[in-house]
Amino acid sequence: MHRRALLLSAAALPLAARAHHGWSSFDQERPIYLEGRATKVAWRNPHVEFDLEVLPDLELPADLKGRALPAQTAPVEGAKLLAQAQLPTRKDRVWHIELAPLTRTQAWGVPALQPGTELALLGYTFTGEKGEAILRVEYLWLGGKTYAMRSSPA
Repeated sequence: MHRRALLLSAAALPLAARAHHGWSSFDQERPIYLEGRATKVAWRNPHVEFDLEVLPDLELPADLKGRALPAQTAPVEGAKLLAQAQLPTRKDRVWHIELAPLTRTQAWGVPALQPGTELALLGYTFTGEKGEAILRVEYLWLGGKTYAMRSSPA
C-alpha cells in the first residue's frame, strides 16, 4: 500500500481507534469510579475497548472501600486505590474505556462484553481530566465478580 493510502486510511479511523496510551499517560494518583452500560464494544487487541454510558445519578458505592480484590502478579495497592476512589469532575455522559489486552482479559475469564452490559470500573484518566473522556481500567466489576486489569492472575 502506498504511503498516501496508509495515511488516508489512518485518518478515516475514529480517534479512539487510533489512540493507544501507556499507563504513564494517566494520573495514577487519582482513581476514578464509573458505572454504567457498555456500548460500541471492540473485543480486540491492543486493548479491549468500549464506550460507557455513565449512570445519570452516579455515586460511589458505600461498600467500595471494603471490596475484596483478586490477587495479581503486579504489585498494586488495591485497598489504597479503593479508599482513594472518587467520581470524575467532568460531566461527560459517555466515556471511552480501555481494558487490558485481549489475552489478559481472557486469562482473567472476563466474559466478552456486549452492548447493554452493565458494569462498574475503577481506573485512571488524564491529569486534570483534560482531553478526551478516557478511562484506563485497573479494576472491573461485572456479573458479581471483580477482575484486575494491571497484570495476570496470581
